Amino acid sequence: MTDRSLADLQPRLRPGPIAIVFALALLLAAAWKWSNVLLLGFGAILIAIALRAGAAFLHRRLGLGFKPGVLLSALAAMGAIAGIVVWAGPAISDQFRQLIASLPGAWDQVSDWLGNSPAGQFLERRIEDAQAGAGSGQGGGVPSVFSYVTGTLTTVFGSIANLVLLVTVAIFLALDAPLYRGGALRLVAPSYRARAGRIADEMARALARWMGGQALDMVLVALVTGLGLWLLGVPLALVLGLIAGLTNIVPVVGPFVSGIPAVLFALTQGFDMAIYVALLFVVVQQVEGNLLMPLIQRYAAHLPPALTVLAILAFGSLFGFAGIVLATPLLLVSIILVKRIYVEDVLGDRQED
Repeated sequence: MTDRSLADLQPRLRPGPIAIVFALALLLAAAWKWSNVLLLGFGAILIAIALRAGAAFLHRRLGLGFKPGVLLSALAAMGAIAGIVVWAGPAISDQFRQLIASLPGAWDQVSDWLGNSPAGQFLERRIEDAQAGAGSGQGGGVPSVFSYVTGTLTTVFGSIANLVLLVTVAIFLALDAPLYRGGALRLVAPSYRARAGRIADEMARALARWMGGQALDMVLVALVTGLGLWLLGVPLALVLGLIAGLTNIVPVVGPFVSGIPAVLFALTQGFDMAIYVALLFVVVQQVEGNLLMPLIQRYAAHLPPALTVLAILAFGSLFGFAGIVLATPLLLVSIILVKRIYVEDVLGDRQED
């Protein structure tokens, strides 16, 4: 090989691109290793955006500064939660204990019905074959299900420290949001800094609108479901309505999750009651999906349903329960980043919104 050939290869062997690729790989590995911390940080950003929105409202109405407004918004939210716990906590706790105690009986009724119907016998055989194929030497069904529920509840109650950390970080972020925003933008090249700032502001506005619309949707679903169960005469209407509202934070999947314990408990009141409760959940979710959410999405962010389901599956498989809860806002952020950075800046396809 001649000296000229070696000289031609010199630009290709520069260490700069190799170092960049290595740094990106290291960054991705660190992000995967600390994914739980990053998800906690993303959740803190969501709460901080909500606190800043409350502070902005107080600033417009009362002329209060942003830092006192953030603290007042946080105290008001904590006071509201504490008031709900004091006012409705005992009733919800009692009803929740009744719900847990009634589920084994409801499951027995389901098992009896399955055992006495041809379709049920076919399903039971398929389940037994699947368990045998997986090497399960223990009987499936209720004990394993309730052991899983108990373990989940223990995990939830054991996460109080993380919740306190989440709220603390969110308050600090909300108090000095311009400082943290400016520090993050300093990591961007000066020529792209203004563009990055506009994209960051767009994501903050979209997340704020999504949270406002989602909160309204959850409250309305909880109220309508609880009222409907109360009119049907279902004893645990309060806690079942609360579960329906809370699980509605996960689109498409949440309503099915909330309907399962309601229908199981209704079975203890009779098969007809279970059918009425199932129909109630179907009607509420149809009205919510086809009437309420389109009205809310005129103000809040619109997300394609198919992408939403895929995001729930993807983030859930990667990050577990936290990924499921945060799948929708993560999808919203991803759509904005792809649209602004890749479609508009890389491909040059700029369109008016």
